Amino acid sequence: MTSAHPHLVWDWNGTLLNDLSLVVSATNVVFASLGGPTVTLDEHRVRFRRPIAEYYAEVLGQAVDHDEFGRLDRIFHEAYRTGLTTCELAADARDAMAAWPGSQSLLSMWFHEELVPTVHTYGLTGRFTRVDGLRAAVGGDRKAESLKLHIAELGVDGTSVVLIGDSIDDADAALAVGGRAVLYTGGFTDPGRLRASGHPVADTLTDAVALAREISSAGR
Repeated sequence: MTSAHPHLVWDWNGTLLNDLSLVVSATNVVFASLGGPTVTLDEHRVRFRRPIAEYYAEVLGQAVDHDEFGRLDRIFHEAYRTGLTTCELAADARDAMAAWPGSQSLLSMWFHEELVPTVHTYGLTGRFTRVDGLRAAVGGDRKAESLKLHIAELGVDGTSVVLIGDSIDDADAALAVGGRAVLYTGGFTDPGRLRASGHPVADTLTDAVALAREISSAGR
């Protein structure tokens, strides 16, 4: 980290938003559409990765090309939307956001036009200097390029970024811009996988912010 004022980037799905059960349920709708297996919550956390097409292909035992993934992605999001109103924020999400002393923003790989009003529904819009979601018709790709665009729009140096997310892909994105990541065990990825990555890991979001503060202070 540099002497630049640290900036915190939050992930949304599986991090601030506790939607793991809904994501697994919607994923199983996708697999069922092709006669595939049903995955448990724990199995999903062990196997899930980006690009999501690779995860689907592994579970289904067949190739998933771009067109097929587009179709499956639509099935997933139709199922996801039907259950979204049942989701709550992570138990300590508000306390965690309040504990960060600097600027913070939100970057999600969920569709931007759906993300923004949803964040507003939870009363969080004022917390963030910027909210960005996916500006594409099909999701499922890695986060690094989106993070580069996000911090460019913010005018933030990548070396000042700490990203809190629930996946190895979040950490890879942070490294791609010269930043750091703290990984949260309450989301889409098995805690053992997160700890094996070598990145700082926290079991609560408030602990994740505490680690992010330590990281940013140590680099100043």
